[in-house]
Amino acid sequence: MAKVVVKKFGNPKIGARDTAVTQKRVRDGDSGQFTTVRTIDAQSKTLGKDLSYVFSKNVDKARRDNKAVTGVRDRAPVQD
Repeated sequence: MAKVVVKKFGNPKIGARDTAVTQKRVRDGDSGQFTTVRTIDAQSKTLGKDLSYVFSKNVDKARRDNKAVTGVRDRAPVQD
């Protein structure tokens, strides 16, 4: 007996974003380290969602950096 699989073709993956946000890795001029730069198309129909997406990615990165320094995600390092 054969197993029958029914699937719709042409639909995007669940969770995939149709977005006007582009991402590029560039080298920082001062430190020489790579950094990720996200750009948003200002004429996009989904500008609000795109801004929220980029903001959430920036917050996630800041929390990861804080955890590496302080051991806690929600506490900023002490500045001297």
